[in-house]
Amino acid sequence: MKDDSLSRKEIKRNEQAIPVELESFLFIMILTAPNGKERRDAMRKTWLSNIDTLHSSVVPRFVIGIRELPLEDMKNLEEENNRHHDIIFLPELKDAYKELPSKVLQALKWIDQHANFSYLLKVDDDSFVRLNVILNELKSTYSMERLYWGFFRGDAHVKFAGPWAEKNWNLCDRYLPYAQGGGYILSRDLVNFIARNSDLLQKYNSEDVSVGSWLAPLRVNRVHDYRFDTEYRSRGCNNLHIVSHKQSVSDMYQKHRQLKDGKLCLQESHLMNSFIYDWSVPPTKCCKRIGGIP
Repeated sequence: MKDDSLSRKEIKRNEQAIPVELESFLFIMILTAPNGKERRDAMRKTWLSNIDTLHSSVVPRFVIGIRELPLEDMKNLEEENNRHHDIIFLPELKDAYKELPSKVLQALKWIDQHANFSYLLKVDDDSFVRLNVILNELKSTYSMERLYWGFFRGDAHVKFAGPWAEKNWNLCDRYLPYAQGGGYILSRDLVNFIARNSDLLQKYNSEDVSVGSWLAPLRVNRVHDYRFDTEYRSRGCNNLHIVSHKQSVSDMYQKHRQLKDGKLCLQESHLMNSFIYDWSVPPTKCCKRIGGIP
């Protein structure tokens, strides 16, 4: 019988030998679970299906931690990767929700070492992205260094009780401004900063909160964009949205079909008010939700 640890050792050895060869304008880092093949396939068949036709180089990679993963699951993942060649395996990471900050940090380190890119888009495997819009705006409106682009919160209360209590948070009584984790974009220099300083960075329970805190002292160009529907639950479907979080597999296929007709939504819906971030006031007053904003 094959040694349970052999595949992991082979992967680790191969990962260390990979040169910097992943050239792209936009690198897409997709967090996914080992058992998330249905979601990964939905992404491959929908918004990732036409990357070869775009006028920019795009490299998507799914990120999975494989420490303590059962041998049969590891075998299935290797077979999947042999077909698609789009998975980053993290041998030292046990894939679990509470490990998301470590997963993001390790993934950014891997990408910084093995890829050459201008921008990085981080999404979850339940996010739907309009790549053509993002690419066009990265080349025009938001072509800049130190870019941190997404849907920001600056008034979120720190969790001090319950399973997600932040025992290590002692910076202030609110989380520092951060882009919601359903999707955000970082320029190459910010990814490099995080990777180079990874051993010094404090991790918190939420990966998006952690990224916001890591970048807080830097001269960052923070861009709040209500077209990123990337909060803990969807605000609905709006034809202006360019990143949509909390999407089911069927939602992805439907949005993909709709876009062929020029619109994201079969029918627009409104589930929660949005806001325009006010950077001129203290973070506690930044984010007043009102109607009329997608």
